[in-house]
Amino acid sequence: MATSPQPQLIRAIGRLSLTALVVNGIVGSGIYGLPSEISRLLGTFGPWAYVAGAAGIAVVMACFAEVGSQFPECGGPYLYSCVAFGRFWGILMGWLNWLVRLTSAAANANVFVAYFAQFFPGASEPTPRGCLLAVLLGILAVINLRGVRLGAGVNTFLAAAKLAPLAIFILLGLALARGPAPAPLPEVFAAGGPAWGNWFTAILLLIFAYGGFEIATFGMAEARNTRRDMPFALFAGIGSVFVIYTLIQVVVLRALGGAAGGSAPIAQAARVFLGPAGAAFMSVGALLSVYGNLSGSLMNGPRLTYAMAERGDFPPVLGAVGTRFRTPYVSIVLYAVLVFALALFGSFKWNAILAAVARLFTYGTVCVAVLVLRKRRPDSDAFRLPAPQLWVGAGVVFLGAAATRMDRGSVAILTATFAVSLLNWLWARGRPGTHATS
Repeated sequence: MATSPQPQLIRAIGRLSLTALVVNGIVGSGIYGLPSEISRLLGTFGPWAYVAGAAGIAVVMACFAEVGSQFPECGGPYLYSCVAFGRFWGILMGWLNWLVRLTSAAANANVFVAYFAQFFPGASEPTPRGCLLAVLLGILAVINLRGVRLGAGVNTFLAAAKLAPLAIFILLGLALARGPAPAPLPEVFAAGGPAWGNWFTAILLLIFAYGGFEIATFGMAEARNTRRDMPFALFAGIGSVFVIYTLIQVVVLRALGGAAGGSAPIAQAARVFLGPAGAAFMSVGALLSVYGNLSGSLMNGPRLTYAMAERGDFPPVLGAVGTRFRTPYVSIVLYAVLVFALALFGSFKWNAILAAVARLFTYGTVCVAVLVLRKRRPDSDAFRLPAPQLWVGAGVVFLGAAATRMDRGSVAILTATFAVSLLNWLWARGRPGTHATS
């Protein structure tokens, strides 16, 4: 008896929704604490670090734009690596990306609880905290289970909602804050400025502050036009975030001075020119920012395990698609449960280390894949970069410089991930798959 075909995902993600996914992937809780660290390292020179960091990450994103534009399937860097470098490297990239998405989402969930507890202190107690995490993640899981259109709509709304408080902070801060201005650009290279080691550390921090955009590439089987919309979303996303991040640093500098400190510099700066109500308003903004980031994660993270199952690298059950709402329901539920468990019991420091390592290797792999895929898929309908060797070389040098700062913990995590990927590959190699190379 013939079996009914597997339900297919719905292509409902347009250009605006994809751009919102990029923005939500980048803007999370980090910007609410980052200005203090940049000020500590660079003082009045801080805003220029955002320019350097954005320039470096834009090179990487340009490579993502070319590679991602030719794959209208789910998987992101996992898929690109499979096609360019073979099944094992693809599985390795899949594990790195999945783990960083899980742990990043868990860390953001904990940040949400911490900010929420400022308004309701009892929320930080064990039982209320567990209940809040369950509700927080459960709502997003249900939204995404009920269809990609609903999930994309909620994600776009939250992207706008998280940016609105930051835009108000910037506009009022530029008008009302009267402290020091950023140092002029010529003084960046003059003697007596911040040490180059401080610059290097600040730019490294900003690499990861600008990171997270890659999550938008995981669900391209639900995008309407990957060739057209992927490059637009990446460049529009990084351009928007660059302007917002840089102006936030300028406002914090003008409100708090060159040695801005504390764990909540945006709220502290708002208190200076808007009073206690301003500080509370920005704390609400932090909640929206974190929840928007979680929304993007719950929408796109499960598409990675779906893609790996679809291609035979994960158990087939993770590739199941519901007949009613046409969403990968098993992957969504698993993702939400694991994020909940990691948020309840996991370590924020572990997440930060893993995110750093995973992004460096993921970004470097995609940069090199530009040249490999040009040879393997010369006729692919893709966005094409001019002088690709220059883009790839600049991206690899930029990321290689960052990799020199890896510590023993990073190496240990990378080694463990390599071992797990090897076991996964040994399990999967005897199973049928849809890999172009193996």
